[in-house]
Amino acid sequence: MIDKTKRVPINEQPAEKRAKNFEEVCLGYTDEEAVAESERCLNCKNKPCVSGCPVGIDIPSFIKEIKEKNFNKAYEIISENSSLPAVCGRVCPQETQCEGKCVRGLKGDAISIGKLERFVADKATESGFAPALNVKKNGKKVAVIGSGPSGLSCAGELAKAGYDVTVFEALHEFGGVLTYGIPEFRLPKEKVVLKEIEKLKKYGVVFEKNVLIGKSVTIDELMQNDGFAAVFIGSGAGLPRFMGIEGESAKGVFSANEFLTRNNLMRAFDENSDTPIFKAKEVIVVGGGNVAMDAARTALRLGSDVTVVYRRGEEELPARKEEVCHAKEEGVKFEFLRNPVRILTDENDFVTGVEVIGMTLGEPDQSGRRKPVEIKGSEKIIEADCVIMSLGTSPNPLIAASTKGLETNARKCIVANEACATSRAGVFAGGDAVTGAATVILAMSAGKRAARAIDEYLKNF
Repeated sequence: MIDKTKRVPINEQPAEKRAKNFEEVCLGYTDEEAVAESERCLNCKNKPCVSGCPVGIDIPSFIKEIKEKNFNKAYEIISENSSLPAVCGRVCPQETQCEGKCVRGLKGDAISIGKLERFVADKATESGFAPALNVKKNGKKVAVIGSGPSGLSCAGELAKAGYDVTVFEALHEFGGVLTYGIPEFRLPKEKVVLKEIEKLKKYGVVFEKNVLIGKSVTIDELMQNDGFAAVFIGSGAGLPRFMGIEGESAKGVFSANEFLTRNNLMRAFDENSDTPIFKAKEVIVVGGGNVAMDAARTALRLGSDVTVVYRRGEEELPARKEEVCHAKEEGVKFEFLRNPVRILTDENDFVTGVEVIGMTLGEPDQSGRRKPVEIKGSEKIIEADCVIMSLGTSPNPLIAASTKGLETNARKCIVANEACATSRAGVFAGGDAVTGAATVILAMSAGKRAARAIDEYLKNF
């Protein structure tokens, strides 16, 4: 008899194999496995899992269709609320969102909602299925700045509502953080990201690359000269933070943002790349979030011995448990309750190591987490020839600085209300540009809210 308290296992590349390649780690469910997992769903009437989904997918309904092998219908249900299901099924923190609310999880394993969403989306892509869409154009133009998750979500919703949408991307490839930030082994670009963008193009969304808003053109010019009735800013947060410690400008110190962008977007891991990256022997990654895990696992695949240094304990790690587990399986080491105090260099200013100090957790700080406190006399040296700083990011101030009447806060984030409206009439903003670095699904949720608000605004325009 099948134990329905346990989720159906999903196949993955063996750790010793995947640690040496950039192919996707998770191999996905087969039809039979997906159906078996769907049969565990209790189809709760009050749908607690839906309350945990930032974009409000009708989770029990799409799972019910999987159970009945109506995979296209399942995709239609997901698509009613999500523009990027193949992405969300891979990178969303379901364990703290929809799966965290799952009734099955009270006495066993929660339903593997994310893996089922991924299964449905991949099936649709493989078969070329797309929901029928009858769009009546209204003749109004909306500009979307940034082709990351918030921008793509907003563009998709607006296109369905009949708007002529143009997405402006500063880089030479579309996808924003989905392309430059998340490694191939977690989110394949051609198989997933580009396919999702192609779907939006079929809805009529126009994409323009190499357009740096604030330099190539300003928001004021888009609205005054180019006929855009509204603008959504979904430009993300790409400005890295550093610690301000001795040696931080040495050769061999990267921000995680630069390290991942050069590897993911510019393919710098390839020795034939125009901009090959330094392949270190020993790498220290400072930080404990998902980006830190991505940087650590990427460096490992480049042949480095990798240690993650985090100033709190393992229980406080903000990264997804799945990513931490994968990192450990692949050989990434961890130094918990340690914090860098200086970076050591040789006479040529190359990194030779990092001096770290022991930490203990004190009283909770403003974030609600216990504040790390230094333990005097606990310093030690960890040898390394590369340091990757993964301490979070802030929005690039260029857009706000070049736009009249656009308010920002002390963190240089654009100020916007719950409906994503800013201080400038007709200009909306959401995602990391407003909140600072957060998750893909929260950025998507903001893009969706913004699309609804723009629609309401332009109905009276």
